[in-house]
Amino acid sequence: MSVLRMATRDDLEAIMDVQQEGSIRALSGIFPQDEYPFPRAELTARWAREIDDPDVRVMVIMQDGAVAGYVASTRDQLLHFGTATRTWGSGLAMTAHDEIVGLLDRTARLWVLAGNHRARRFYEKVGWKPTGRSVPDDFPPHPELMEYQRSPAHDAT
Repeated sequence: MSVLRMATRDDLEAIMDVQQEGSIRALSGIFPQDEYPFPRAELTARWAREIDDPDVRVMVIMQDGAVAGYVASTRDQLLHFGTATRTWGSGLAMTAHDEIVGLLDRTARLWVLAGNHRARRFYEKVGWKPTGRSVPDDFPPHPELMEYQRSPAHDAT
């Protein structure tokens, strides 16, 4: 049974609640909240643009009838992926990831903060490999983003 459904603008607040809680919990060492508070308005506007963009597939991850995560992708890139902190360690992210990979082209890429060790461990566990490319993040203090790629050999998993 699928845990994904297409997102609508009605899902924006739930997506933002999940993203904000997870970002603050996992990334406060990178983005100290007293200096770089979570940019909710800017990210809400970005999600709205992506929901409206026919080239971006925005979905919510459902659990027990409620939004428990989010994903946005293009044919060849995983743009955003996260689950509610209450689900961390439950296997929901793995289940959602397996569905998401089926929607991507055989060779896909993503960007992840170098300092987001939890996410990097997850991606490496499910077959994503660092490419060696990095760029600064758009948000201050502009930490390093690392590019990962999923090799076609992992598509059969």
